[in-house]
Amino acid sequence: MVADGLEAPEGPIAFDDGSVLVCEILGGRLTKILPDGSRRVVAQTGGGPNGAAIGPGGACFVANNGGYLSKMVNGKRVMQFGEGGAPPPPNGSIQRVDLASGAVTTLYDRVGEQQLRAPNDLVFDADGGFWFTDMGKIGQRSMDLGSLCWARADGSECREIDRGLITPNGVALSPDGRTLYVALTDTRQVLAYTITQPGTVTTLPNGRPARRILASLGGDIEFDSMKVEACGNIVVGTLQQGALTVLSPDGDFVERVPFPGWVTNLAFAGPDRRTVYATMTPAGKLVRLRWPRPGLKLAWS
Repeated sequence: MVADGLEAPEGPIAFDDGSVLVCEILGGRLTKILPDGSRRVVAQTGGGPNGAAIGPGGACFVANNGGYLSKMVNGKRVMQFGEGGAPPPPNGSIQRVDLASGAVTTLYDRVGEQQLRAPNDLVFDADGGFWFTDMGKIGQRSMDLGSLCWARADGSECREIDRGLITPNGVALSPDGRTLYVALTDTRQVLAYTITQPGTVTTLPNGRPARRILASLGGDIEFDSMKVEACGNIVVGTLQQGALTVLSPDGDFVERVPFPGWVTNLAFAGPDRRTVYATMTPAGKLVRLRWPRPGLKLAWS
C-alpha cells in the first residue's frame, strides 16, 4: 500500500520521479503522493474531481463530476449514491489545473447548449484533443443517460459524439490511436469506436456513431476506469468483485487480478512501465503492484 486515508481517490497519474497525483473525489482536491509516502495538496478543484490526465503544456485536465453526497460509515466518509431526499450536487465540468501554481480554470461546463452533468474520465489523443465521458447524475429513482464527448485543450471546441449511454465511465485509446474504448458500468460492457480523424468516429447510415460491443462479461462485476497495455490489452478497474480485469483488443477475457476491495482506476509507471498504481476508492487507498506486461505510455505524459 502506498497511501491510506484518502477521500475517495481516483484518476491516478504517475510521474517519472516516483510521485503519484490522485483526485480525491470527496475532498474536492488534487493530492500528490511523494515517493517517501508524504503528501501535499496540489490544487483545490471543488466539486468531485474524478478522472485526470496530463495534456499539452504539462497542465492537468480534470473531469469533475460536480460532487457526491456523502455519509459517515464506521468513521469514514463515503459516497452516497442517489439524493436520498436531499438536493442533488451541482453539475460538473472539465477543468484545467496549472500544477505549478495550483490555479484551476473551468474549461467547459457545457457541450453545445447542454449543461455537462457529471464528467467522469478523459484521455488525450496524440493531436492534443481529448475524449471524455459524462456519466450523468444518479438519483434514488432516476438516472441520466450519459454521453461521450471530444474537446480541444484550448477551450475552443467541445462536441458531443454519442449519447444515450448507460453509465459511461472509463475511456481509453488503443496504441495506434484508431480505436476508442468506453466502459459502461451498469451494463458490464466495453464499447469500441473506430476513429477516422481527431474528434470523429465512423457513423451509421442514419448518422449515429457506429459503436460496437467489444466485451460484455456479465456476472457480479461492474467496469470502472481503464488503461491500455503496450500490446493493446485493455485493463479495467472492476467493482463488486474487486479486481483489475484484462481484455484482449478483440474483447476476449485474458485474466483477472483480484484485490481485497473495489478497484476504480490505475496508472502504469516505472522505466519499464510494469509498475501499476491502483485506486481503491471506497477504501481510500492507493496501492502498488508489479504488472506482468508493460503499460502504454499516454500521450503528453
